[in-house]
Amino acid sequence: MLIVREIRNIIAHDPAARHALEVIFFYPSFHAMLCYRFCHVLWNFRLRFLARWLMQFCRFFTGIEIHPAAKIGENFFIDHAMAVVIGETAEIGNNVTLYHSVTLGGVSPADASGKQRGKKRHPSLCDNVIVGCGAHILGPITIGENARIGANAVVLQDVPRGVTVVGIPARPIVPPSKPVTACAAEAMVNAQPSSFVPFAVYDCADDPVLHMISSLQERVLQLEKQLEHQDSASDHPSAGHDST
Repeated sequence: MLIVREIRNIIAHDPAARHALEVIFFYPSFHAMLCYRFCHVLWNFRLRFLARWLMQFCRFFTGIEIHPAAKIGENFFIDHAMAVVIGETAEIGNNVTLYHSVTLGGVSPADASGKQRGKKRHPSLCDNVIVGCGAHILGPITIGENARIGANAVVLQDVPRGVTVVGIPARPIVPPSKPVTACAAEAMVNAQPSSFVPFAVYDCADDPVLHMISSLQERVLQLEKQLEHQDSASDHPSAGHDST
């Protein structure tokens, strides 16, 4: 049964959940998903005002705002839950985890003629995605399988599968173990799953652009020292050139 699987999923993800009763009584993520599952059915049966009203009522108690038209897979967990927003055309796969204050929002509001109404405006999250606290994923973009979104990141472009992104705007992480060179920008764009670094949902990892700037500063200092050495050598010719 779907409800039982979601209870087990919460217990598996949160070590503070000791048994099913704690999940049922104390976890707003579970309450919000119960309400969403029911309201999503109402929405599909075109009872849309009732669906919206019930989800608004749920939002008042849980702090989670989910549009009943959103599509959410199994084993979806919102840790700590408060201030999460999931838009109307958002799509979420299986085994996805969000932390608090995450927004899955749109960037193309309807104009006076309503041209954007009914169009895809919100992101799609594939299976096994983890989104850190305070992250904002905006627009009709796709977050690939097993991707990780760092805390407080603002994601405006597609994220390839298995890639971790951080920063504003979000960029793939360059592993600290690898030197950052002038080609780092290309590496950041074409980052592969092999470029994993430890992921922490509460600690935004170093911005790859800062790594690149730091590397360039070090290189400039090295070149300046080389130029100073060459100038010093030219100002002091060797004694072998003295006339006898």
